[in-house]
Amino acid sequence: MCDRDNLARWAREGLDRRSFGAVGLAGAAAACAPVANDDAAGAAATSAPRQVSFAGPGGIIDGEFFAHGDSRHPAIVFWPDIAGIRPAKRAMAQRLAEAGYAVLLANPYYRDVAGQQFADFADFAGNGGWDKVTPWRGRFTPDTIKADQAACAAWLLDQREVDPARGIGTQGYCMTGSFAMIGPAAHQAIRAGASFHGGGLVRPAGASPHQMLRRDAHYLVAIGKDDDAKAPAEKDSLRAAAADAGAKAEIEVYPADHGWCVLDAPSYDRAQAERAWARLLALYKAAL
Repeated sequence: MCDRDNLARWAREGLDRRSFGAVGLAGAAAACAPVANDDAAGAAATSAPRQVSFAGPGGIIDGEFFAHGDSRHPAIVFWPDIAGIRPAKRAMAQRLAEAGYAVLLANPYYRDVAGQQFADFADFAGNGGWDKVTPWRGRFTPDTIKADQAACAAWLLDQREVDPARGIGTQGYCMTGSFAMIGPAAHQAIRAGASFHGGGLVRPAGASPHQMLRRDAHYLVAIGKDDDAKAPAEKDSLRAAAADAGAKAEIEVYPADHGWCVLDAPSYDRAQAERAWARLLALYKAAL
């Protein structure tokens, strides 16, 4: 997962703000255009996102809501990675809306701060982002994650752009990969969870996300090759937990490093990100 070692490694490799920004800019342009056939529903432009806020268990949850056209859609709770809401995540949420979903890009740090905190991942990595977010991340527990997911699901079900009969999916990256795993256990309407290079999915003590899988839900767990190298037994624990729960789960190690799905990350790998994106759309098509 994203940690101090990764940040130090990226610094040693000389990845500065300009190189991060070039990757993010190119990736954002690609992400906003239909690439796979499953994105054909998004050929027209998505309506401009709207800023939203609503009551949550720890204060006022804020975020941005993306939906295309006037029809109703299955809903998605989209949790950003450790660097929070920013242009790269907006581009990804917009692309998902163009594929036919009503997307809430939610601020996981709402208990402490509102809105965007970093311009991009380079800003996070180069300007003390790790130390800044550490106390905010310390508030995340399985119980607070469940409560936040339930609040987001309830809000989405009240939106005119959402078809409540289709259900809700949830996805997370890096630290919020565990949010996606916990989501279906938080609210009956959440029928799918997708974790991309997620951390904290298998915990040695206390409540662990991999033990909270729901029998009638669908899961996608995309693991980075470097994360797998550090904890090779985790994929087996996840597969065993899915089998024990009777849950539908696709668990795969990708030939890419942690962060490969995120447009402004130094490890962004467009080919493998597109493959993960296609599997995400397949998950939601099957579950919602």
